[in-house]
Amino acid sequence: MPVRIRLQRHGKKGKPFYWVVAADSRAKRDGKFLEKLGIYNPNTNPATIELDVDSSVKWLQNGAQPSDTAKRILSYKGALLKLHLLGGVRKGALTLEQVDEKFNAWLEEKAASINAKVSGLEKATSDAKAKALEAEKAVSNKRLAEAAAAAAAATAEQAADAATEETTETE
Repeated sequence: MPVRIRLQRHGKKGKPFYWVVAADSRAKRDGKFLEKLGIYNPNTNPATIELDVDSSVKWLQNGAQPSDTAKRILSYKGALLKLHLLGGVRKGALTLEQVDEKFNAWLEEKAASINAKVSGLEKATSDAKAKALEAEKAVSNKRLAEAAAAAAAATAEQAADAATEETTETE
């Protein structure tokens, strides 16, 4: 039975999220699967990916073929790196301790880059909010100045009308 690691679509129209599953390649896209390996939600920024790396590696070692998108997700989460490192253990080039050390170092580096992206996005949104607030304050101040000028003009006009009425009454 040929096994594929692929995405199974869930969610509503226009708001998809996916399960990463190991399934028989002859099964329907959203049909029967052998094991759920994780989730992928492209609607968030950055995309949310939760993956059971050990189960994914187990399936890959047993011959499961990932689809193109699933391969990118597995690579992003480090499953393909761990598979590569475990191949080194089989050949005798590495020990399990070295594999765990290298994999954990890679995970820390990846987490740092993701945190940098998230903080950059948060900074960009806060800068955009601050800029919008400044623009709104400028428009509000302009409106207040125009209202004050209009009130001063109305007061001056009323004073001029009162002065002309006084002169007409005294005559």
